[in-house]
Amino acid sequence: MFTIRAQRIFDGHDLLESRAVVVDGGRVAAILPDAPGASLDLGDATLLPGLIDTHVHLAFDASPDPIGHLGQDGLYDRMRTAAAQHLAAGVTTVRDLGDKDYLALKLAQDLPEGPEILSAGAPITTPGGHCWFLGGEARGEKEVREAVRERAARGAHAIKVMVTGGEMTPGSRSHLLQYSPAELRAAAEEAHLHDLPITGHAHAAEGIAAALDAGFDSIEHVSFFSEHGVSHDLELIERLADSGVFASLTVGVLPGFTPPPAIANRVAGLAEGMRLLRAAGVRLVGGSDAGIGPPKPHGILPQGGEMLVDFAGCTPAEVLRSFTSLAARACRVEDRKGRIAPGFDADLLAVAGDPTRDIRLLQRPAAVFRRGVRTS
Repeated sequence: MFTIRAQRIFDGHDLLESRAVVVDGGRVAAILPDAPGASLDLGDATLLPGLIDTHVHLAFDASPDPIGHLGQDGLYDRMRTAAAQHLAAGVTTVRDLGDKDYLALKLAQDLPEGPEILSAGAPITTPGGHCWFLGGEARGEKEVREAVRERAARGAHAIKVMVTGGEMTPGSRSHLLQYSPAELRAAAEEAHLHDLPITGHAHAAEGIAAALDAGFDSIEHVSFFSEHGVSHDLELIERLADSGVFASLTVGVLPGFTPPPAIANRVAGLAEGMRLLRAAGVRLVGGSDAGIGPPKPHGILPQGGEMLVDFAGCTPAEVLRSFTSLAARACRVEDRKGRIAPGFDADLLAVAGDPTRDIRLLQRPAAVFRRGVRTS
């Protein structure tokens, strides 16, 4: 048992007047008003729950050719390194939505010192569809249900379906649906039969609506891509807010990144979409999509906080909730993650200063704890 003291504690919801956390057996045992004789005094710092990235790809190496490198030797070791990069950045839980050969599930069991890994296995996609090369092709209600059952049997923590096409797969189009309403309903029904949350990759409004109608629990990207731009659907945004579905927004890029023309032309529309979603009260969480290219190295989620402030108009406190307690709910680990409270895992991040005033402080972790063990 030991005690960590900091000037401030953000518990996943709000700043507390308390200044000390007691850790015992890898869990939070108590929160104290103060502890002048604490085992570890972090000084003028804020202690908060470890961050949760709701969308990563540990199998992608953030190189210019992440797809081509999948077939190279050493993939598992590269995934281990990627996981360590997340933890070093203060991201103590990641949801892997692009696994290959169930390696992320294996890593979750083999890497107790790393971040907690929640894996969906290979995303379910149409033959030749977005990310088909990860091995999740299925067509028709029967095959889709079988794909969900296979992942459940292998111990997956969630189900992911490529509702629309995507940008990184040749021949796939982000603004087009890949699955019928019946196939999407079959996927959601089967996931819920196995008590698994289901999330859908959806860029176009038609895809977002299809995932919502099918009963998906969260939707990735929610970018409202049209064929050549961005087209927001205000009625659909209100429906998302009323439904309580989580919108896992794609946030976090390296500073100075120049997007390709197809994305650069959409940046203003993407920012406006985030603003509209936040204004409507949609439940927003942050998924970095880490690994898909050089602008998105593993561990980039903290930079995404600045994007939510600048684009969506979120307050820093709202961002902290999105990256901790709300993300834990989206990943269905809210009974042990995303908060500093007695009984919760002692996955903790400390940053110098007050991130409820300056969200950029997330980018400079002062200390990281995983199950009570200091890792950096």
